[in-house]
Amino acid sequence: MLTVLLVTFPFFALVLAGFVAARRRMLPLEAIPGLNSFVLYFALPAMLYRFGSITPITQLLDAAVFGVYLLCALVMVAFTIVMTLSRRIRWNDASLGALVAAFPNTGFMGVPLLAALLGPESVGTVIVLIVVDMVITSSLCIALSRLDQRDGGAMAAAGKALRGVLANPMPWAIILGAVASAVEFTLPGPIEKTVWLLADAASPVALFTIGAVLARSQMQADHPMPWSDYVPVALMKLLLHPLLVLLVGSVAIQFGVPLDPFTLTVMVLVAALPSASNVSLLAERFGADNGRIARIILVSTALAFLTFSGAVALLWG
Repeated sequence: MLTVLLVTFPFFALVLAGFVAARRRMLPLEAIPGLNSFVLYFALPAMLYRFGSITPITQLLDAAVFGVYLLCALVMVAFTIVMTLSRRIRWNDASLGALVAAFPNTGFMGVPLLAALLGPESVGTVIVLIVVDMVITSSLCIALSRLDQRDGGAMAAAGKALRGVLANPMPWAIILGAVASAVEFTLPGPIEKTVWLLADAASPVALFTIGAVLARSQMQADHPMPWSDYVPVALMKLLLHPLLVLLVGSVAIQFGVPLDPFTLTVMVLVAALPSASNVSLLAERFGADNGRIARIILVSTALAFLTFSGAVALLWG
């Protein structure tokens, strides 16, 4: 466990550094969108392209990984909505809350963290899970969030979510990396060096940005609410989600689904990651209670230092 903590500590320390920098105004709040844009549009796509281009195409097209993880995501969304939907928490808040329960912080945190812990051979599986969460899970939850609205309905919201996915450079970086892997294409030397330099910047800047985004969300949406509105959802993310993936994956293996133990370990550890910080931006855009969403993300990120490290020690130690 101590060895695992020594590996994971720098990653969570960078998140804490970003949080403290924003809270103490060492980093102006106005600068946070710029950091976020750098990671989203430059550094992270470069990192995803690099990993995708060196990963065997068969690993990027693994239907077993896709199907098992998608089933777990759908169960998590349904269960969280059933458990939280009430007269006070309507479809909009319940659906965005379900998204933070089912959507790990895979892009900003998972890719560099799991590559450091398990090696680059783990990243192909992680990329498949990113596609599931970005394209299907997020679109479904956004569509469900519109069920009690009169602004075009669930289908219009789903279409808007899919257009957002198409405008996001991360899926395109994954696709281009997969094509490069399939045809064994390599970038010209100077261009490859540029892309690789951007990829190297992705991990530290992304982790620092997570902390800054969490601090800003807490500062801008700090109205009081009972802990029962957000702590249970954070615990679902950190405990129930990885247990569900482990259970479903183990049963799938027993029924002959071609899923090897290493791949299942990667999937469980992805599910054990804290909630994706960008869900806070979606909550703000779609008029959900961003204070609640920000608290779920903050609690899950703070607790994940111990819960994620514990999951690594149990599965990989």
